[in-house]
Amino acid sequence: MPQLTAVEPSAYLSGDDVVDSGHPAVARLAADLRTRHAEDDAFARGAFEHVRDRIRHSFDADDPRVTVTAPEVLREGVGLCYAKAHLLAALLRAGGVPAGLCYQRLTDDGKTFVVHGLVAVHLHGTWHRQDPRGNEPGLDAQFSLDGERLAWPVRPDLGERDHPVIHVRPHPDVLAALRSTDDIRTLRRGGLPSDLHLP
Repeated sequence: MPQLTAVEPSAYLSGDDVVDSGHPAVARLAADLRTRHAEDDAFARGAFEHVRDRIRHSFDADDPRVTVTAPEVLREGVGLCYAKAHLLAALLRAGGVPAGLCYQRLTDDGKTFVVHGLVAVHLHGTWHRQDPRGNEPGLDAQFSLDGERLAWPVRPDLGERDHPVIHVRPHPDVLAALRSTDDIRTLRRGGLPSDLHLP
């Protein structure tokens, strides 16, 4: 796990127009999850499993709809890894658990790269990265506070890397890609960011 960089945890409790933790539908689901899972750990796990298992990954579902904001993802039931991360972060924040957005730079062949979106949750005084992308054969991401259980561990020998910053808001490069088209297949054909422009 990389050394993560974050601001004060309280900064990761407020919503915005994408990680919209105040939207009524998001708040209702967070409240329902809280009713079933009173402790923070159990609530965070419940929110993670809801997004991982009940929101389909766009590529897995072969669904052309592009969702960006947490309410859109919840309403449509589908999204890319970034969009699913937006919903999970919004649910966690609505439930009072600090949550930020993280990214990895991954590859299949060592030549073509793509940015992958994750969530970091702040529990027990530290940050824990979680991957709500959705499992399929060969992928087994699990909620974990004791060692990471991500879909794809980084392979530095292939040029992969973790971006160490925990973002309060989605990265502008990610939002630009998602908002560049209304057909997810365009993004699948090379429209996803290959890296992030960092300040």
